[in-house]
Amino acid sequence: MTAPIGTTPASAAIGGSFTDNFDTFDTGRWHKADGWSNGSMFNVGWRADHVVFTGGTMGINLDTATCPSGCSGKPYASGEYRTNDLYSYGRFETRLRAVKTSGAVTAFFTYTGPSDNQPWDEIDVEILGKNTWQMQTNYFTDGAGGHESLIDLGFDASAGYHDYAIEWWNQGTINWFVDGRLVHQENGSRGPLPTHPQRIMLNLWPGIGVDSWLGPFSYPGTALTAKYDWARYTAY
Repeated sequence: MTAPIGTTPASAAIGGSFTDNFDTFDTGRWHKADGWSNGSMFNVGWRADHVVFTGGTMGINLDTATCPSGCSGKPYASGEYRTNDLYSYGRFETRLRAVKTSGAVTAFFTYTGPSDNQPWDEIDVEILGKNTWQMQTNYFTDGAGGHESLIDLGFDASAGYHDYAIEWWNQGTINWFVDGRLVHQENGSRGPLPTHPQRIMLNLWPGIGVDSWLGPFSYPGTALTAKYDWARYTAY
């Protein structure tokens, strides 16, 4: 992880525009979470070897390999891919194929928080495995969330690759796009929008204690894999 950058405004973020086709692990841009878990509702430990690159795509595998001793005491292992730099206002995009399993979440999001010596700001795209015909959007500003919206996709996100984008405007709006189509917008009327630069993150995880949200998770006995074809950031 990079050193904390302090509570600077989003215009002071480090990262510039890029496209990554996920042909290989670009250590200059990304790192793999390894040896910890994100919190109580994440019933998984992050392992670097669960983010793999094959055939021009990145796969994130969720399984029971070496758990719980090698999974931060959790019963499942999975992967989280995180940028080294933080990124400011702009358009964040990925092309992915989600996992279809109750209790699992395939995610593409931006995040910063105390580990970066900043308030918790976050913007989310989440495909809940209990219903992969929908996408959940949300954002957090200084730790305040509760801005969830469920978007009907018109397709099964686990059946093939689709493009998902977040467009974050300075003092304006957050717009969510699916396959180039605007599907949701937040303008701050439900609470202030994020202002701090954030890391780009991709992960796959099973929940615990949140069955009313995600549905119960039951491991199917073989690995679950979320696939990502590419990621792109365009600075505004």
